Amino acid sequence: MKHAMPLPSYLVKRYNGWKATTYAENSVWYQRLADEGQRPRAMIISCCDSRVHVTSIFGADQGEFFIHRNIANLVPPCKPDGDIHGTSAAIEYAVTALHVTNLVVLGHSGCGGVKGCHDMCSGKAPELEEKSSFVGRWMDILRPGFERVSQLEQETDRVRALEKEAVLVSLENLMSFPFVKDAVDQQKLSLHGLWHDIGKGGLEYYNKDTGEFASV
Repeated sequence: MKHAMPLPSYLVKRYNGWKATTYAENSVWYQRLADEGQRPRAMIISCCDSRVHVTSIFGADQGEFFIHRNIANLVPPCKPDGDIHGTSAAIEYAVTALHVTNLVVLGHSGCGGVKGCHDMCSGKAPELEEKSSFVGRWMDILRPGFERVSQLEQETDRVRALEKEAVLVSLENLMSFPFVKDAVDQQKLSLHGLWHDIGKGGLEYYNKDTGEFASV
């Protein structure tokens, strides 16, 4: 493939530093992971945003989490068809092959994808309405959430509420997958909704009893 280039030098330096320190100090553990395979207890669906560092937030080591990242941490409805479904495939593998016992959807503050959805649904981002926009069509998943917060007067309030709706819509859509519903009904899988405040380091969870997000 003629367009593939060598790694930038700063990435090479960082790799060499990791190999000489973190890997060297834990080489037995890495070899065990390689030999025995992965047994993560949880799958986490988070945003692609570079500021959301899932393993750091939870102090996790290699092998603990099965992580899937996409724009705005969204889960689409179950829809088997001829299209390619990366997120759905990751969920299927985590639940049916890895048998994770917890599935977490992690939203966050200042999400660009959520803001794009808000602007698109408000008529402020016509470029996202184009059928050719991958981001726009992906953010269509969140339109039901926008309808639930559209009555809020202040844009900042709508966007913040929509960030949390991205978590709730995803949790709702997860239950449209038969293998997820079966695992939940059999109490083999628990679903969790979280929202992370990047600037303040806060973490909130969705409380099904109150219908609100509360501090962890």
